[in-house]
Amino acid sequence: MSNRIIVLKEGHDGEKRVALDPKIAAKFSALGFEVVIETGAGDQAHFPSDSYDNVTVADPEFKDRDIILCIQPPTLEQINSFKPDSLVVGMLDPYRNLETIEAFKNARISTIALEFIPRITRAQSMDVLSSQASITGYQGALIGASLAPRFFPMLTTAAGTIRPARVVVIGAGVAGLQAIATARRLGAQVEAYDIRAAAKEQVESLGAKLIETGVDASGQGGYARELTEEETAKQAQALFDHIAKAHVVISTAAVPGRRAPLIITQEMVEAMPKGAVIVDLAADTGGNCALTKPGETIVHNDVTVTGPLLVPTRCAVHASEMYAQNIFNLLSPFINEGKLELDYDEEIIRECMITHDGQIVSDRIRKAMEDNQ
Repeated sequence: MSNRIIVLKEGHDGEKRVALDPKIAAKFSALGFEVVIETGAGDQAHFPSDSYDNVTVADPEFKDRDIILCIQPPTLEQINSFKPDSLVVGMLDPYRNLETIEAFKNARISTIALEFIPRITRAQSMDVLSSQASITGYQGALIGASLAPRFFPMLTTAAGTIRPARVVVIGAGVAGLQAIATARRLGAQVEAYDIRAAAKEQVESLGAKLIETGVDASGQGGYARELTEEETAKQAQALFDHIAKAHVVISTAAVPGRRAPLIITQEMVEAMPKGAVIVDLAADTGGNCALTKPGETIVHNDVTVTGPLLVPTRCAVHASEMYAQNIFNLLSPFINEGKLELDYDEEIIRECMITHDGQIVSDRIRKAMEDNQ
């Protein structure tokens, strides 16, 4: 593999992050890599070109076997400009971008999808989903607090005592736990729900109360599996009373490679207090609420439902820094004398490699391709 790293300028609407911040770019440079930052790539993340030292800032000319770093998947036009045997590393969202994956295969571009890094102990420092989800959860609580027509904390004032807001967090993964922690710091009374029984201890450690529904859908790799129809009905019945009393609901539930599960029904929304708020952090994959319109904020029955997209970009500085560190932690064990030498049989690389040598090497994506035909 080449010792040349190219960082693309993101072209996706609303995307403000950059794949390498100045600190990590300098680390790669110190290891002997030629680092090229596309002109303006860091501007929206508040890393102007002059903040990068010992790197080249220019419109890149692609050469053989480049290492190309990105946040969002490159466009088909960009892919056609890459040279065969180059390596693209980014959040490629393979399940929803099968055409892009096919283009990578046909162009003989190797690809690493950072979403596919296995959730094992030694890969925690490489886990982009977790680092970005922590920002999503934090922002979700702030969005809820800013939209709610009430205080989050209990306050004793000259006009009397104001009771704390009641917040329900749906999904106790990384985003959900950060939302719980942030809402608690703001002083809210927080309940949480997750279909994985193992989440109880984590939820309670943050001072929240777990909503018990009697449904346990723990899946592989720390994710939740899809619910059966019977389990979905049981979950909805148990959640109804809690959501009906909530001033703010923050939903984060997701299933990798699939549409976000519908959890909050229109009936639940209509049972909520007037002025209540739903922050649907699963809007990028369709949303957890039946009324969510991704990228929009609507009001239904005097309840505000917002479906923000690309939430980590709201914290673009730290989101970029964390993302870049994740990439460095992934690639640095395979750097030898200023060159990247990937071990394709190593578990982490094997799990997140999507295309290589003109083939789709990911069993999951190969199956998705077959199912899509």
